[in-house]
Amino acid sequence: MSRPALSRPPLSGEAPYFALEYEPEGPCVHLLEQRELPERERYLRLTSADEVARAIKDMSVRGAPAIGIAAAYALALIAHRERGEPAAFLMAMGIAGRFLDATRPTAVNLGWAIARMARKAADVAKLDGEARYRAILAEAEAIHHQDVAACRRMGELGALDVPAGATVMTHCNAGALATGGWGTALGVIRSAWALGKLKKVLACETRPYLQGARLTAWELHRDGIPVEVITDSMSGHFLARGEIDFVVVGADRIAKNGDVANKIGTYGHAVLADAHGVPFTVAAPISTFDLHTETGAQIPIEERSREEVAKVGDKVLVAEGIPCRHPAFDVTPARFVKAIYSERGVIRPSAGELPERLVRGAP
Repeated sequence: MSRPALSRPPLSGEAPYFALEYEPEGPCVHLLEQRELPERERYLRLTSADEVARAIKDMSVRGAPAIGIAAAYALALIAHRERGEPAAFLMAMGIAGRFLDATRPTAVNLGWAIARMARKAADVAKLDGEARYRAILAEAEAIHHQDVAACRRMGELGALDVPAGATVMTHCNAGALATGGWGTALGVIRSAWALGKLKKVLACETRPYLQGARLTAWELHRDGIPVEVITDSMSGHFLARGEIDFVVVGADRIAKNGDVANKIGTYGHAVLADAHGVPFTVAAPISTFDLHTETGAQIPIEERSREEVAKVGDKVLVAEGIPCRHPAFDVTPARFVKAIYSERGVIRPSAGELPERLVRGAP
């Protein structure tokens, strides 16, 4: 299935697919059902904030920047519905914001986007219903547009560090499907490919939800970038053989000291890369930096259901009655992170550079 027809050019760019877009005619949010990839490319049409919240919770849409954009669009749907008194509008926005914020606790972009939308709601609450809705939608669209621009910029900066002829490893999915478009870690990879510096990509499968195998490989293959899928436990083998030159991943939250929370399994790859002298790097927008969290030890780690470990689709891997653990994220200490690329520039946490230098002055 091709992407839905829109009444305006997509903010995500001209790729033949997107994670999500807002359609003013309706209105609704068109959202790619990522749980069905790569077997089926199907877009959901969501017309309420409750439907968007469920899509975030169930991981129909995932990736820290993408879920922040989804929440912003959900609040635009609230503004479209609530055309009455300012007090009723602000109450509805607040209730929806709290509900959305509770869907995924680790990704700081979610709370960041909701807080930004709340500030805009307070500023425009006394406008008439139509003007108020237009202002709220414009703020959500600005979040989307700025994320795409940020991905492009961090991709350019990260590509400068990629060695010529490199094989690059990445974990989870930090591409166009996880962002407003282009991608964070895959933005670095796409930019390196455009510069002729990239040989191929090794995409870790990313158990238990298989975002690397299902999504990253799908994206890169569609873009014509050479990609091979490896299991998560193979990274040490290929690092030891000298077959990996560079590692880049995304992030769901970056603490004040430079510790990075990302998809479960990332920490192990970082330790292995460090042991073999291979740069481990991170690409993330400023909205992922959380200066209110001092270290990675304070980052809340989402625990997801047993079923996501015990089953793959309908296939049972673990016998009924046996408990399974599923922390969705882990934390990589700053000492293993050679670089963090953002739209504001680059820091080198392993050399003692702190995120505050980039964040200072952020909106």
